[in-house]
Amino acid sequence: MTANFLQEDIYVEQAKRRIVVKVGTSTLTHDSGTVDLRSMEHLVRTLSDLHGIGHDIILVTSAAIAVGTAKLRLPERPTELRMKQAAAAVGQCRIMHIYDKLFSEYNRSVAQILLTGEDVDSPERAEHLMGTFSALLEMRVIPVVNENDSVSSAEIETGRHKVLGDNDTLSAIVAKLCHADLLILLSDIDGLYDADPHAHPDATLIHRVESLTPEILEMAGGAGSWRGTGGMSTKLSAAKIAMESGCDMVITNGTRMEDLYGIVAGQDIGTRFLASK
Repeated sequence: MTANFLQEDIYVEQAKRRIVVKVGTSTLTHDSGTVDLRSMEHLVRTLSDLHGIGHDIILVTSAAIAVGTAKLRLPERPTELRMKQAAAAVGQCRIMHIYDKLFSEYNRSVAQILLTGEDVDSPERAEHLMGTFSALLEMRVIPVVNENDSVSSAEIETGRHKVLGDNDTLSAIVAKLCHADLLILLSDIDGLYDADPHAHPDATLIHRVESLTPEILEMAGGAGSWRGTGGMSTKLSAAKIAMESGCDMVITNGTRMEDLYGIVAGQDIGTRFLASK
């Protein structure tokens, strides 16, 4: 056991990687929609430590609407588009304030990048984005990315053409733009099961997926909690983008931030989708 631990530790120390971490609304907030400060602090501490090891870290965050709804003391998540976008504007400000404060405590600098579908769909804009990410990472800054819900309705309004549509897809596109080695989706699930674990207690967690076969795609369920928008189907869509761009992707439970160390070291934690060779 000791030898394995040392080998994994050496792997983490030597293999400097570019890592995109996406954290979902259910991980960042309580059921009431208020910010889960303990979870955010644990996330920031772990990412700061991985950054200190030498890895490039990019954080894709959710929760702007949920946090804005709570900050404005609205009785429930707005249903009208303009109110959703207003809540997102308030919530994004709150989230970035907390990230900046927490990362600063670990002597890390962060930058905010808000994207719309047009930003990643346009070759010229995408090229500028790649340059921005490259410069920030070169200066050892941690980019914090979210969809710009205040001006884009791609995620929060349904029935229209979507380029991003959810932060699982957004994080995969960011990983592709930044030529990341690893994309980690932190969610409220442990990974991909061969059956619904809520309905089937004997369901088995699939640790490695080498290709998105029809059988794998059929395992995707519906959307997640009311605070978020993503379900397993969006995560498999993200996996397709990541795998085709040469980036491994892992789905894991966001309640165990310390698992990030093992995931970076290549351990079988959550479900790892292996990049196409």
